[in-house]
Amino acid sequence: MAQVADTTSFYVGLKFRWQDGIWEIVEYDHHKMGRGGAVVRTKLRNVETGSIVENSFKPGEKFERIIYEDKPAQYSYRDGEDYVFMDLATYEEMRLSPQVLGEAAKYLVDDIEIQLEYFEGKVMGIELPKSVTMKVVDTPPAFKGDTVTGGGKPATLETGLVVTVPVFVEPGEDIVVDTRTGAYLERAKKGN
Repeated sequence: MAQVADTTSFYVGLKFRWQDGIWEIVEYDHHKMGRGGAVVRTKLRNVETGSIVENSFKPGEKFERIIYEDKPAQYSYRDGEDYVFMDLATYEEMRLSPQVLGEAAKYLVDDIEIQLEYFEGKVMGIELPKSVTMKVVDTPPAFKGDTVTGGGKPATLETGLVVTVPVFVEPGEDIVVDTRTGAYLERAKKGN
């Protein structure tokens, strides 16, 4: 029996069937219009092609929710364009394209354990852990008096992801990043 999702239960990452495809919510916003009704504005990613579209839905509109079967896997290495994973149950290698991975590819560091998301026998994407430890490869140096602003500075991480970090973070340090928001969480603890 198919599970149903409607616009009141939207959240980032929800996957549902719409217009002969499977789509994932990247962003959404409940928008109330003057005398008229409300709409739910969304940015959606087609999980098979990686294409992004924007669409507005009426409140209460219903969709078939896609529930994946999760299988544990570990990221091994990059081979050309593809990302290679090892299924932790069968030890088989699996190759996924950047289109299937979407934004998740920016968080893939060596040996990270993830969940492969299967639907109807096909890998539709991956689920990352809530946070990941990554090495800072480049960030501008801090200068005296910089702490007054209370802001941060951009830092490029080992995968090319750019995040805002506190001014005291230096190149070569390991930091913890939230994979849901892309935000800096903390310096990695020594020994992790």
